[in-house]
Amino acid sequence: MKTLKESVITCLVVLVIMMTTSCDSIAKTDALIGAGLGAALGAGIDHNNRGRGAAIGAGVGIGAGYIYGNEQDKKNSNSY
Repeated sequence: MKTLKESVITCLVVLVIMMTTSCDSIAKTDALIGAGLGAALGAGIDHNNRGRGAAIGAGVGIGAGYIYGNEQDKKNSNSY
């Protein structure tokens, strides 16, 4: 079974890979970042079932990141 340190390192590696991939909007980029951060936090919070915590955290992070990024996209499109 993985330790917390190994889980966090794995999540950070995945996050870096996601951040280096190209997305065509801020909303999609922020959703990916939110998923990675949410998964890492969720795995760290739920000590009984890290997989469940990571899944819940990733889901919340995707939603929050997309909402925030979508607002940024709207703001940028109105400024031109």
